[in-house]
Amino acid sequence: MSERIASGASVVPDDVGSVREHGVAEPGADGWLATTKRYVLVTKPRIIELLLVTTVPAMVIADSGWPGTWLVLATLLGGAMSAGSANAINNHLDRDVDRLMQRTARRPTARDEVSGGATLGFGIVLGVAGFLWLALLVNLTAALLATSAILIYVFVYTLGLKRRTDQAVVVGGVAGCMPVLTGWAAVPGASLADARPWLLFAIMLWWQPPHFWALAMKYRDDYAAAGLPMLPVTRGLDEATRQILLSSYLLLAVVLLYIAGARTGWVFTPVALVLTAGWLWLAHRLRAERTVERAMRLFHYSTSYLALVFIAAAVDAVL
Repeated sequence: MSERIASGASVVPDDVGSVREHGVAEPGADGWLATTKRYVLVTKPRIIELLLVTTVPAMVIADSGWPGTWLVLATLLGGAMSAGSANAINNHLDRDVDRLMQRTARRPTARDEVSGGATLGFGIVLGVAGFLWLALLVNLTAALLATSAILIYVFVYTLGLKRRTDQAVVVGGVAGCMPVLTGWAAVPGASLADARPWLLFAIMLWWQPPHFWALAMKYRDDYAAAGLPMLPVTRGLDEATRQILLSSYLLLAVVLLYIAGARTGWVFTPVALVLTAGWLWLAHRLRAERTVERAMRLFHYSTSYLALVFIAAAVDAVL
């Protein structure tokens, strides 16, 4: 299948700068701007964008309005540092398999444009800075939740599960859901005993497996070459599309639970149901045809789906 890299929310851009033809680029050898760019890229900024899309709506819902520009900006910056920390450490730990995959071989860590030690140190500094920023300028609960996402992503997902099981994205997906709880906890007076943040958490949790498994269908040969047990590699496309469809119906179930538990109004209910119906239609088409083209249609739709559902939930809570 051997596909070339395509852009997407979960894919780091290729254009990381040039390496000398017969050697490793010296850090800073081609200027501080190129070096800065490489350090930005090891944080996987496009993934951070996607995670932060869920933070602001969670804050708006918790406040039933706009919680304040400064609080939103402070929470986003602290969350971005925490997410960037997890991604940088992940890039350091995965640089060996990244070199074996076409879609990741041009990452700065895979090309040794940023050393492993520098990447690890950068990730740790970002994590500490994110914790201190949130603890001092937002609150301790938000800081602990954001930092727990780093620990889950690094120790549970990257070191514990990623190279051992094709269900890693299900359990490791918990880390990707933590920005919802972080945003909620950042709002003064918002309680995590409320069912709504946990239902939003569940929506994102069951959004992730179909999203990543659909992308894995496109890069199936890449994962096989790297020896990573992604579902389409270990169990084939038949089982992968079956589990994508099953997870899609679990997503529908938690959307319905949110509608009931949050007592949503005329904005969220029709928007979420129509969007989820579109998701299920694409999942059924993928199950019937099992092609890369169908998989990528679901993947790209899923990215827009998440943002629109969370925005609809925020608008609904305000109105």
